[in-house]
Amino acid sequence: MRAFELMKETFFRRTYIWMVHVIWLALYGVFWWLFLPDALEFGRFLFIWAGFFLPLALSAGIFGDDIASGRICVIVTRPFWTGELYIFRVLGLSLQAAVHLALAGALVLVLHAIMRKGQVDNLGIWLLATWLLFNTCAALSTSLSVVVGRAFNSLLLLVVIVTGYFLVGLLSMYLRDQASAGALASFIRYPWPPFELLYKFAAGEWGQYAPTVGKYSVNKSIACIVHSLMLMLVYSIIGIVLLGRQQFSRVRD
Repeated sequence: MRAFELMKETFFRRTYIWMVHVIWLALYGVFWWLFLPDALEFGRFLFIWAGFFLPLALSAGIFGDDIASGRICVIVTRPFWTGELYIFRVLGLSLQAAVHLALAGALVLVLHAIMRKGQVDNLGIWLLATWLLFNTCAALSTSLSVVVGRAFNSLLLLVVIVTGYFLVGLLSMYLRDQASAGALASFIRYPWPPFELLYKFAAGEWGQYAPTVGKYSVNKSIACIVHSLMLMLVYSIIGIVLLGRQQFSRVRD
C-alpha cells in the first residue's frame, strides 16, 4: 500500500503535470498532421521530446520543492527508509512515461489510419528507446533535485547537457585525427545519458553489421538496453545516498 501511495503522490504532486502530458501529446499529433513524417523523422522527434524534455518537465523540483518548502517532513512523518521515497517517485515517473508513450503510439496509429499517409515502421522500437532514455534522464534529474533547490534541477540538467554536447562536438572536430578523440567519445557515450546508443538502437544503424537475421543486431540491442538500465540504477543509487544524508527542516527557505 505504501508503494502505491508514494507512486500516486508522484502523479498528483503538481497540477501542471497533467497539462504537460496533454501538451506533449498535442505536439505529436500536430507534428504528424502537418509534416507527415517518415518513420525516422517522427522517431527522432519523439525521442527528443518524450525521452529528454518530458522527464525534465515532470521531474522539475521533484525533491527540491518539497525540501525547500518543508513539505518533505509531512511526507516522511512515519519512520521509514527515505530511499523508498526516491525509488517509488522514480518508478512513478517511469510509469507515467509508459502510459504517455502508449497513448502517443495509439495517437499516431489512429492518425495514420485516418490519413493513410506517413510511416509507422519500427514505431515500437522508437517507443522502447524513448522510454529507456526517459528513465535515465528522470533518474539523473531526480538525483540532482535532492541537492539543487526548487525546480532548478531540470534547468541545470538542460544547460549542462546542451552545453556539454556542444563543447564535445567542437572538441571532436578539433581532435578528429588524434587518439584522444576516441577516449573523449567513450567518456560521453558511457557515463552520460545514452542518447547516441539508444538513437542507433532505434534507427537500426547496426543492421548492416548484424550477425543475426533481421535489421537489428540482437546482441548489440540487448547490450544497449542493459547499459541504459545500469545507468538508471547508478544515477538512482547516487540519489538515494544523497537523500539519505539530507537533514530536513519544516522551515521554508
